[in-house]
Amino acid sequence: MSQGQQIPPWLQEQLMKLQQSQQNLQSIMAQKQQLDIEQMESERALEELKKVADTDPVYKHAGTILVKSTKTTLISELEERKELANTRVTVLAKQEARIKESIKEQETKINEMIRGSQKPPSQ
Repeated sequence: MSQGQQIPPWLQEQLMKLQQSQQNLQSIMAQKQQLDIEQMESERALEELKKVADTDPVYKHAGTILVKSTKTTLISELEERKELANTRVTVLAKQEARIKESIKEQETKINEMIRGSQKPPSQ
């Protein structure tokens, strides 16, 4: 395409879809990163809790305050939180793979459209 030509509407539409997919991918990757941090924090907390004697007082965050709890309760809550985060990471990883594949397909389609200056097939 020369400089004076505008991008055809069908190509603009494909580029917008591609951009949206890329934004979705960024969002998923950010969510995964946050969950990874959450898992690491839970793991560190579990390690520290296991060092504490069963009779020692332990506390957990409840908003901006600390609430007294038991070691076994906190271990159970942290393990559950870690497991939930792991499940969510697995789901996000599958979504990430699907979106990456979709982006590849979209890029291929756009490149073919540009090379052939073809219009999209009528639907």
